[in-house]
Amino acid sequence: MRGWDILRILILDDEKEIADLVALLMQNEGYATSVFYNSRDALNAIKIENFDLCVLDVMLPEIDGLGVLKEIRDSGHTYPVIMLTAKCEAMDKVKGLANGADDYVTKPFDPMELISRVKAQLRRAKYYSGTPQPTVYDRGGLYIDCERHTCSVFDEPIELTPTEFRILWLLCQNAGKVISTEDIFSQIWGEKYLDGNNTVMVHIRRIREKLGDRPREPKFIKTVWGVGYKIEN
Repeated sequence: MRGWDILRILILDDEKEIADLVALLMQNEGYATSVFYNSRDALNAIKIENFDLCVLDVMLPEIDGLGVLKEIRDSGHTYPVIMLTAKCEAMDKVKGLANGADDYVTKPFDPMELISRVKAQLRRAKYYSGTPQPTVYDRGGLYIDCERHTCSVFDEPIELTPTEFRILWLLCQNAGKVISTEDIFSQIWGEKYLDGNNTVMVHIRRIREKLGDRPREPKFIKTVWGVGYKIEN
């Protein structure tokens, strides 16, 4: 994991439609993607490029997904690997997990479930990496210091409630990425998202008012309709 850099995801599936769909889902979340339709090209990239996560199909010609997984782990890469499989037998999952996979998603998959699992694995990888994370965001006139719990806009102090501060800091931590309403709710309130859309909307509106941010021409918090919110990187 590399601080404020855009996270990179390797996608390998010999079904082009599925690989391209996964790539589109990941790109919509603000991740960079490298898409491959055969194992050999993917393995070449694995040897020379850095990735933060891999979405890997199990059933592949020539070198199957478990073989690619073995190469990833034998090469010393510790980033999360999520296996895509049309199989539902427990033994296939056990075999993959025993060889170093971090999670499984069975085809046909729910796009939102895949996105949630990717984000969960990336959060877990960041937590265990021990890499120091930025504690200050200072761009475009917006300044927020997580450790001192202070916020200002063009040097004018802004008073935020604890919840408002956590929401704004979450967006700043993920600058350039769209954070879904569901993710905001679950991460801030620590509960399963059921119908928290209005709750999140109310808090975003209050934050915008305090920042002097106009919803139709926002300088800071932008709405991505039907998805969530983001702060530009």
